[in-house]
Amino acid sequence: MNYRQNLKPVFQFVICAVFFSSIACAEKETLASAEDLSISEDFKNPIGFYDANPTFSWKLPVLENNKSQSAYQIVVATSKDLLPDNADLWDSKKQDTDQSVWIKYEGKPLESRQKVYWQVKYWNQDEEASAWSDTNHFELGLLSNNDWSAKWIGLDTKKEKVMGSQENIIHRPQYFRKGFELSNDVASARLYITAKGVFDVAINGEDVSDDVMPPGYTPYKERIETITYDVTDLIESGQNTIGVELASGWHSGRLGWMKSLWLDTETPKALCQLELTMKDGSKEVIVSDESWKGTTNGPIRLSEIYDGETYDANLEMEGWTTNNFGDNSWEAVNAFSVEDTIRLEPKRHTTVKNKIELATKGLIKKDGAAIFDLKQNMVGVPLLKVPMKKGQTLKVRFAEMLSPDGTFYTENYRTAQSTNYYTASEDGVISWSPKFTFHGFRFVELSGYDASKEPSKDWVTGIVQYSDFEENGTFTSSHKKLNQLQSNIVWGLRGNFFDIPTDCPQRDERMGWTGDAQVFGPTSIFNADVYKFWASWMQSVRESQYENGGIPFVVPDVLYNNKVSSGWGDVCTIIPWKVYYRTGDVAILEENYEMMKEWVAHHKATSKDYISSMNSFADWLQPYPANGNNKGDTSHSLIGTAFFAHSAKLTAQTAGILGETEGQAKYEALFKSVAEAFENEFFDETGKVKDVTETQTSYLLALAFDLLSEDKQANAKKHLLETIEAADNHLRTGFLGTPLLSQVLDETGEIDLMYKLLFNETYPSWFYSINQGATTIWERWNSYSKEEGFNPMSMNSLNHYAYGAIGEWMYERIAGIAPLEAGYKSIRIAPEPRQPLTSAAASVNTPYGKVSSSWEILNNEFQLEVVVPPNTTAKVSIPANTQNELMLNGVSFKENSNIKLLKTNNDAFELLVQPGNYKFIAKL
Repeated sequence: MNYRQNLKPVFQFVICAVFFSSIACAEKETLASAEDLSISEDFKNPIGFYDANPTFSWKLPVLENNKSQSAYQIVVATSKDLLPDNADLWDSKKQDTDQSVWIKYEGKPLESRQKVYWQVKYWNQDEEASAWSDTNHFELGLLSNNDWSAKWIGLDTKKEKVMGSQENIIHRPQYFRKGFELSNDVASARLYITAKGVFDVAINGEDVSDDVMPPGYTPYKERIETITYDVTDLIESGQNTIGVELASGWHSGRLGWMKSLWLDTETPKALCQLELTMKDGSKEVIVSDESWKGTTNGPIRLSEIYDGETYDANLEMEGWTTNNFGDNSWEAVNAFSVEDTIRLEPKRHTTVKNKIELATKGLIKKDGAAIFDLKQNMVGVPLLKVPMKKGQTLKVRFAEMLSPDGTFYTENYRTAQSTNYYTASEDGVISWSPKFTFHGFRFVELSGYDASKEPSKDWVTGIVQYSDFEENGTFTSSHKKLNQLQSNIVWGLRGNFFDIPTDCPQRDERMGWTGDAQVFGPTSIFNADVYKFWASWMQSVRESQYENGGIPFVVPDVLYNNKVSSGWGDVCTIIPWKVYYRTGDVAILEENYEMMKEWVAHHKATSKDYISSMNSFADWLQPYPANGNNKGDTSHSLIGTAFFAHSAKLTAQTAGILGETEGQAKYEALFKSVAEAFENEFFDETGKVKDVTETQTSYLLALAFDLLSEDKQANAKKHLLETIEAADNHLRTGFLGTPLLSQVLDETGEIDLMYKLLFNETYPSWFYSINQGATTIWERWNSYSKEEGFNPMSMNSLNHYAYGAIGEWMYERIAGIAPLEAGYKSIRIAPEPRQPLTSAAASVNTPYGKVSSSWEILNNEFQLEVVVPPNTTAKVSIPANTQNELMLNGVSFKENSNIKLLKTNNDAFELLVQPGNYKFIAKL
């Protein structure tokens, strides 16, 4: 007998008793650690972070025994070496809760420049503890104007007038440089930089980043975003040089279709602060100031967002960002102190990047020019590799479509010249892309190249640019045109999420129209990781709000006309609520609650007896308007009153979430008063619209926003169906009505009719534009037809995401994935299969992990595969002949303890499903 072996457990017990006499033995860490750690709006290990009071989130790994979380512990420290046992900033201790997202930091105050490290562990439903997660970190940027010792620098570019078709003052792009010497080796270096304009920066001849047109677009009179770069690897002991290129961008370029908006713009300026920590612990700071030199005599001669870029290679300054460059001909820059009136704050969402490359798919030679077809309407710039002779000037034009005769259709660009020029300095193949402009296009036309060379497709590559977010959801089906619609929705999102949500990317506009944004928000959140994008833009909305509570048509506001529109200004209540419901983060409500209240007060101030008199763009671009007006036929007063009620209701719901009980009661009462006034003013006793034009949208607003008493709702639905039937079962809705169409028909049980409207092929319908060759969502239902050509209106964008709002219904009802509780803590998976579909599938990355639903009808069986992530539950509805057994993974579902039958009816099983992967098969 081996007595030593038998005594081993005894010794272990004694050790535990001695060292842990008051508690049980230390918990054994049996579970894999938490994954996908992030802070605030899904930032992962950011540098130059904006928020000194972040929230923490993580996902539980997918494990067979990981159904839910029962507790967590977060530790935060100034050094990773202190984790997990000696956290000096915050130790949350073990918190008994299933909350794994949006945990508020409650530690010591954090400061500008501070680098913070954190870890988390969790306990599952069986009280089993995980290992500590990998160490994550974030580094704060400069949080206050007081952190800046640098000065704004710039040259007097207003003296140079370039007269074009618009006779506008154009600021020449500027080049700045500064040499400096370091006597010690660098341990770390941070470059804090921004511009009144857009910039590019290099150190010692190396690009600092691949950002496109930073810092981005904000209400410049209120706030300018700053960017932080880690440039440690670019700094050398001894001599160094930093160089900055600067162009007008949104700040100082012409912006808007009215000359009065851009005729007198401020000279672009740059602000730059390089902070160095040496290996001996000493610090040095290099700042932009009077010691810098500048010139406007560089190769980029002109660069405007609307009009394009002109580049002269003869003026290239080789090595101008290196030490070996003579700048004797450069002039001293003007320097200006940082203002107190304009806040400098770290950028709170991702910069624009080069995201996708598109190869040329078609090539046409016409009238001495070459036309390159990318087969996809896109936004960005071309990468050109073109043979040229010295002194030739290449002309580069863009178009979204060609006219039937093969010529460029550019009438819809209006005054935006959208043309680039490149002058060659030598014979050979140039390689060039414009830097400080962007274009909306499918076709690129080149002229002025070496005529002895035969054009080839590799001359032009499309560089797709948009804010640096990743795919968040997917959708596909058995129907080719429905899949094309999904593609068009995604490409519309990519094309119009260029630092802000724009209405269009090609004409003399490209502004943050609020109405377009509010209807497309939910669809965008499913398709892309854009929470931080929306949160950032909502800050701009708050900053742009008028003193009387009104919200401008466009944000950032460049019109400054103090005018508002119902359905447009309501973006300030709709987007925060929609974002909250899909993320579960109360921060988006906390930040915007005061703005919401002020907007509702503005609604009230522009109403009499709760009936709105607010201006409105109304049901914009409704097809077949009887009045011939772009605003459609639905009463402006009806629309304004409906949105007054809806915003009051959303504000009440927000108050309830935030624990503002008095506010909740106030706005609930206001909603009821406005709804009652709406019903009495616009609907008769039979539930029919009275005294104003009867439209589909008038009924949709009443039903979607719950503005009618119960006894009138059924009749209003009947009248809605009559208006649809009168339109030959086609929609007659514009920007405001279209997103409500699917919601109302779904909620009233008219799924078959919604399928009919979605799959219509003729005008007006989603497939109509696809049948005309659309690769993005169009501004109008009939922007172009093969029979009649282009819509004669100049306001005719072929990349306009508003009608892509139908995507929300496709994902939530065709594929069947929707949140039942904010943030998908509880999930509904309830697909609605109908002809002509035989299959559909979707997936979405929720705050808790990926959810997926994939169904197919085969041999009179409905097959549904679902994935439910840890720490959630799902209510799953499976269409079926419930007289037959429901099978799960090849056996009866009753044998699986993770499944609970909630109810059955004649045509569906209703189940409560725990986390896991499942395949259900039901007889139809």
